[in-house]
Amino acid sequence: MDNDLQNQINQLRQDLFDLNAEVYANNFVGSQDFNKFSRFNSRLKVPSYASNPTVGEVGEIVEVGGKLKICTVASLTAPTWTIVGTQT
Repeated sequence: MDNDLQNQINQLRQDLFDLNAEVYANNFVGSQDFNKFSRFNSRLKVPSYASNPTVGEVGEIVEVGGKLKICTVASLTAPTWTIVGTQT
C-alpha cells in the first residue's frame, strides 16, 4: 500500500514537472531582464540602398534613402519593406 502511494506521488511530481516545462518553454514575460544579453561589443552595420531591395528575408533591416526599413513579407516577386518607427 505504501509503495503504491509513493508511486502515485512520484508520478504526480513527474507530471507537474512536465507541465511546468511545457508551459514555460519559450514563454517570456515582460519582467525578465535581458540587459546582460543585449550588450554589443561592436556596431550593427546596416546595408544602405538607393531603392528597396528586390530580395529580402523577414526581419532583415536595411537603410533606403535615409529611412530604416525592415522586411515584413518575403516573396519571390517583391518583398514588403516597412519603415521602422516614426522617422522624418
